[in-house]
Amino acid sequence: MELKINQQTKQFNAESLSIQALLDLEIPNKQNGIAVAINNTVIPKPIWNTHILNETDEILIISATQGG
Repeated sequence: MELKINQQTKQFNAESLSIQALLDLEIPNKQNGIAVAINNTVIPKPIWNTHILNETDEILIISATQGG
């Protein structure tokens, strides 16, 4: 499966992935304070396990940062 994540194309050895499965592969230790948008729509965290990604999806993973 080929996915476009944060404007970079990446290849995955899976026929289907949920958002949570993708995050477990991409950022296993940094899942607090992030948001995920699929095709410019923010996906609520409670459905990350059930939302299945398609190869045509554009995925944006955003991390919260602190600053002043």
